[in-house]
Amino acid sequence: MDVNNFLQRYASGERDFDQVDLSRANLGGAILHKVNLSGANLSQANLNKAHLEDANLSNADLSTTYLTAANLEGANLSGANLHKADLDRANLRSANLTNANLEGANFRNATLPDGTVSD
Repeated sequence: MDVNNFLQRYASGERDFDQVDLSRANLGGAILHKVNLSGANLSQANLNKAHLEDANLSNADLSTTYLTAANLEGANLSGANLHKADLDRANLRSANLTNANLEGANFRNATLPDGTVSD
């Protein structure tokens, strides 16, 4: 899906984008509260400083995705592929990471689901 089309549809009130392909998309700083991106392909996307509070990212491909300083508070990341994702300074407070692939992910200075900050 084209990034501009996606953002326009979100702005008009649509929230359900399961299985969408937004790989390599530039969504840095986007405000996407409560969006459903379950099963979406977001590999290599730029989501730096994005607002994804309470988003459904279950089973999404977020491999090698840039999530620096992203707000993922309350997000559902269960089963998501975060292989080599950059979550430096991300807010993951109350996020669900059950069965997520975290191999090689960077969580430096991130706020973890339990509220602690990683080293």
